[in-house]
Amino acid sequence: MFQSLSWPDLVGTVGTLFIAFAYFATQIRILNSEDLMFPVVNLLGALLLLYSLSHNFNLPSVLMEGFWVIISLIGIIQALKARRAT
Repeated sequence: MFQSLSWPDLVGTVGTLFIAFAYFATQIRILNSEDLMFPVVNLLGALLLLYSLSHNFNLPSVLMEGFWVIISLIGIIQALKARRAT
């Protein structure tokens, strides 16, 4: 199955797995959504998906991942500010 994937599809699949892992890890309490790692993993996943979408364009998905990038960046900034405050 993975042998027939194009490079952009493989990269996008890894991005999907990153985002799904981050959400799953918060649900089973391995990862706290307030930790820096949560938005970092989400940002990486969204960027990988955007790479894939740059080769196989889909406007609704690009919009979703664009918002995911913005939200993740906000989370990273907040986590870094919280670290400095302590």
